[in-house]
Amino acid sequence: MRNIFVIIPAYNEEEAIGKVIKDIPDIVTEVVVTDNGSDDNTIQTAKNAGATVLTENEKGYGAACLKAMEYIYSKNPDTEDIIVFLDGDYSDFPVEMFDLINPIVNNNYELVIGSRILGKKFGKAESGSLLPQAIFGNWLSVFLIRLFWNYEFTDLGPFRAVKVGALRKINMKDRNFGWTVEMQIKAAKLKMKCLEVPVSYRKRIGKSKVTGTISGTFKAGIIILYTIFHNALKKI
Repeated sequence: MRNIFVIIPAYNEEEAIGKVIKDIPDIVTEVVVTDNGSDDNTIQTAKNAGATVLTENEKGYGAACLKAMEYIYSKNPDTEDIIVFLDGDYSDFPVEMFDLINPIVNNNYELVIGSRILGKKFGKAESGSLLPQAIFGNWLSVFLIRLFWNYEFTDLGPFRAVKVGALRKINMKDRNFGWTVEMQIKAAKLKMKCLEVPVSYRKRIGKSKVTGTISGTFKAGIIILYTIFHNALKKI
């Protein structure tokens, strides 16, 4: 039987993190929250909800994810085990995890992305949950991925599931906001079997560290574009 691990990077998410963990299906083997230097009660709230909590003081989405991956890899997981990445702000619907996991289990997909853009087309996105700058940034990023690597994606959504064996091959390096796009670019370069499924999306609890400010949006955009063009100019 496959183990299913959930990784949740979190920074000042005390109001949301307990709700996220509570809604995660019972099929999950272990929930790993990496606190990214919070100065609120995120750590204790996550522990009280039953998660394993790690600490990564280096600020960065990717740094937090890599910390959790290192912990999971220390357990010597099987290559067919699954890791699900999920944000800690309660914008995603953890119960939809089944939609991401089933294609891996039943159809041998290696990476499944929860697409908020596809979800929006099916009326699964709460009004105002996807900000215009996020929609444009996603459009530009997936356009460039299609241009350079001929892979069709619609979103860089953080809600995703991936086989452990595939994730090891991808060999993630990014320690900041280029995390999601790096994973998709490398999966495309490796010609992995990828799929997108529509997922629901709601307004996050609290203010976004990325699209919630002009500086955060600009910084994330520069990092994502740099990641795309940097990978376009080198071999994996």
